[in-house]
Amino acid sequence: MVLTSSTQQVLGRQAPAFELPDADGRLVALEDFAAAPALLVVFWCNHCPFVKHLKRAFAEFAAAYQPRGLAVVAINSNDIETFPQDGPEHMQRDSETFGYEFDYVLDSSQDVARAYDAACTPDFFLFDAQRRLVYHGQFDASRPGNDVPITGEDLRAACDAVLAGAEVAAKQVPSIGCNIKWRT
Repeated sequence: MVLTSSTQQVLGRQAPAFELPDADGRLVALEDFAAAPALLVVFWCNHCPFVKHLKRAFAEFAAAYQPRGLAVVAINSNDIETFPQDGPEHMQRDSETFGYEFDYVLDSSQDVARAYDAACTPDFFLFDAQRRLVYHGQFDASRPGNDVPITGEDLRAACDAVLAGAEVAAKQVPSIGCNIKWRT
């Protein structure tokens, strides 16, 4: 595990297009979320301790915000040859175990992670209705072993603002997690 923080992003940039398969091979594309007033793209995986720390809380967060209009897609860009525990069968198991009601897709080429300039898992990108980036930061200040309760307060505040048509706070704390496992 290499502790990595998300890279600074230019707010207002457009969401890069993608079309990726889920664990069953069904293709999911950026256009599938065109009607949603907000879109959360999160770079995610199965084995990272930082993701493991948030799995249940993030599933609950998504379940609470999706009915309010937030579309959610999790993208696994890790090299599954080197890290087979991040492969499709494990993605399917995590989806069932934690009750993911959002799309969880595999970026085996890693092209989408590069297009988004994703750096770590988890790495959260929140886009408004025009698919302009309005938030790129942490879920909250909780980390494995730091005894800070998991609340999702940072991401919740950003989602609440964008769903209400308000400005998202300019101060955004980078997400911290494991580096994306790039193919060599």
